[in-house]
Amino acid sequence: MSDWTEKYRPDTLADVRGNNKSVKQLREWAEDWESGEEREPALVHGEPGVGKTSAVHALANDMGWTVVEMNASDARTADAVEEVAGEATRSAGLGGGRTVVVMDEADNLHGNADRGGAKAVTQMVKSASQPVVLIANDPYEMSRSLRNACREIEFRDVSARSIVPVLRDICREEGVEFEKEALKRIAEENSGDLRGAVNDLQAVAEGRDSLVVEDVAATGGRDTTADIFEFLDTVFKGDDLAGALREARDVDESPDDLIHWLDENMPKVYAGDELADGYERLSRADVFLGRTRATQNYSLWRYANDNMVGVQAARRGDKGGWTRYSPPSTFRRLGRTRGERETRDAAARKIGEASGASMATVRDDFFPYLAVLLDEENAAHAALSFELEADELAYLTGWDESRAEDVVEGGEPVEVEEDDENESQSTLSSF
Repeated sequence: MSDWTEKYRPDTLADVRGNNKSVKQLREWAEDWESGEEREPALVHGEPGVGKTSAVHALANDMGWTVVEMNASDARTADAVEEVAGEATRSAGLGGGRTVVVMDEADNLHGNADRGGAKAVTQMVKSASQPVVLIANDPYEMSRSLRNACREIEFRDVSARSIVPVLRDICREEGVEFEKEALKRIAEENSGDLRGAVNDLQAVAEGRDSLVVEDVAATGGRDTTADIFEFLDTVFKGDDLAGALREARDVDESPDDLIHWLDENMPKVYAGDELADGYERLSRADVFLGRTRATQNYSLWRYANDNMVGVQAARRGDKGGWTRYSPPSTFRRLGRTRGERETRDAAARKIGEASGASMATVRDDFFPYLAVLLDEENAAHAALSFELEADELAYLTGWDESRAEDVVEGGEPVEVEEDDENESQSTLSSF
């Protein structure tokens, strides 16, 4: 059984549906490379399933470029980056044409986990003599220096109006008669995810000679967000404890995430004593989640689920009507700060290894002093001594990253007076 998303992947940019502006920008970027006017790498980003990777491969086909693919989550070390992509960015492709290096999941490279991979990618894209395309879902999970080195091209969600013709063409190729409303339903249920829509179409249409709207309705759709909202309603407003437990197991969220959903939305339904009782039960659930993480004994999850669903028992009276639930603010905060935390931990690890201190000690005891000590005169010494990257130095000093990058890439300490230099060196050596 072939995968329809691969079978019907567009061969040319002219066949890419939706994101016409982004497709045009991608073509202009490639033409700039061919003309030699500008030769910066491209950063293609957007939500999963909107056609980023398909568009890049279609572009390479249009331009006659050889494609070298690299997945950032698989090849994370500096050596792997150089082995797979380094040589490709310096060499011509088959027949003397260009080679384009395509790195998918580029937002999965993080400084404290990839053993130099993030820095190697940044150096690669800046020195490449061949086109490089980085593909990411969230560009802000990447270092600022890497983003700034690229031409950003954003792909937005594909509208249902653009998805329907793709589904229609696939049905005709597969010899499946269809009701227009069935294709419209699939497109709308996938909320702009073209790949998801094609997968759903294959799930309901493959092996059939016709497709009607009832066939689509029977699938229940793919929107797991609706599942979590139904679960919240069942817990906060329902009376079926056993049903709530089943939903807790079936909903597409881990217990660690479920507790955040309940915590965020309980005040929208409960108040007073029932709210206090509800949080008492959530606190017990959190104890079991902590024990699960500490012991890696995931059988304890059931006790966490029991206590989360037990929030239902805190309710006094009926809770009818509709409630506007919202995703946990914790998720939003963590999403915004993840890159900063990765940078912080990367700097702490390097300084800790050089000084023999733990990461926690470096973060809590060293960082406040380094923020004061790392002025213009000795920041270069620190960058060299601890092998800091630009974003790490920027974190420690509070500078903007371009200023830190100038210091890091300078490669030599700044000139200082002899007395000041000795004082700076002795201060740094004490860490």
